[in-house]
Amino acid sequence: MKRLGNMEVDNHELKIGGLAVSELTKKFGTPLYVIDQKDLTDRIHTFLAQFKSNTFGTHIIYASKAFTNLYMAQLVSKYGLYVDVVSGGELYTALKAGVDPKKIYFHGNNKLPKEIDDAVKAGVGCFVLDNEVEYEWLTETAEREGKKIRVLLRVNPGIEAHTHEYIQTAKNDSKFGVSIFDQQTLPFIKRIIENKHLHFAGLHAHIGSQVFEEASFFKEVDEMIKYAKDVEQTFAIKMDELNLGGGFGVYYTEEDKPFELSQFLKRYIQHIESTVAELDITPNTISIEPGRSLINASGSTLYTIGAVKKTMAGYPYIFVDGGMTDNPRPILYQAKYEAAIANKMDEAATQTYRIAGKCCESGDVLIKEVDLPKAETGDTLVIPSTGAYTYSMSSNYNRIERPAVVFVEDGQAQVAVKRETYEDLIRNDEMIKWKEL
Repeated sequence: MKRLGNMEVDNHELKIGGLAVSELTKKFGTPLYVIDQKDLTDRIHTFLAQFKSNTFGTHIIYASKAFTNLYMAQLVSKYGLYVDVVSGGELYTALKAGVDPKKIYFHGNNKLPKEIDDAVKAGVGCFVLDNEVEYEWLTETAEREGKKIRVLLRVNPGIEAHTHEYIQTAKNDSKFGVSIFDQQTLPFIKRIIENKHLHFAGLHAHIGSQVFEEASFFKEVDEMIKYAKDVEQTFAIKMDELNLGGGFGVYYTEEDKPFELSQFLKRYIQHIESTVAELDITPNTISIEPGRSLINASGSTLYTIGAVKKTMAGYPYIFVDGGMTDNPRPILYQAKYEAAIANKMDEAATQTYRIAGKCCESGDVLIKEVDLPKAETGDTLVIPSTGAYTYSMSSNYNRIERPAVVFVEDGQAQVAVKRETYEDLIRNDEMIKWKEL
């Protein structure tokens, strides 16, 4: 297992953020999401330091769908990041955390009328328009509230990034946005520009997630700036903002080859600067939306090993006290992970195991093959690189409680999300008494 962030081994045991895994599990139980706060804040500083330009302003917009709660929203806001939300719930969380509504971008392909209403009343700084129905609803709400709403239009540049098909988001058949090749897109932009209740600020695109090829991002820059230039010339306007999305690939296993973030961001900015200079167009602001690439490597999940069982055919199973309820990515995307036995870090691997959860599903397998030392009941299993799309996609399937989330730094741990209880599981249930017919 590759050690990430502030992981170290002391007396055969893994430590994260200066805390032994045994201390964490004893105090907080398992399964447990652990966030290495210093690693996270170091990465925030990398984005802020390297994605900047003397030619245009820059916004780093945290994609909260990757991982959010009150503390996380508060933390990214503290360091000056903007926040994007894709639902009323994410909006509510950001506002409750004290995020300045002017620094919130509202995304989504089907914003509900109530969500639009709540966001407009809250004073959200920018809506990323997806379609004409949403345009009509937003116009009605803006008129009713007497506000002029700043909007970006999400467009698809038709770039098929090399990643899992479920997380490609800029293909011509994507459910997100409108195509730059559709003849109806420019007339739609004209309607937005002429709408007295909306301020057309610019364009947004996002080519997908977990993308490892720099060329894909550079191609997006070329296509989007070229299209922005066409829009400016067609309508005699000045583009205020161009949002290029995110999707920068991260490390899960040795199969993944992410680029070194600091150097990539420098090259990325240089490519943007040269392209806007070449096409003689300079938006006031260029934005990006790191989500997974900001939080994923900072997160790990700890489990307690239960039974270890050898089947008639195949690898012996290690059963853990979590599974697809706290990490649905393997069953959803066939995602791969590394693992280690956290209390046997110095022991050599002697067996290939399959890591399975406790859910009543054959597909509840977290890792199909992993070489580990001899696993025994009561050992602690750690799976790193679980900061993104684990807690945020977790569920109560089989009425399993969601784990706690703790942030660790310099030997200290703080609970950001409490472990659910059985009482939490039935909190919204009602006992119905039917009348006799």
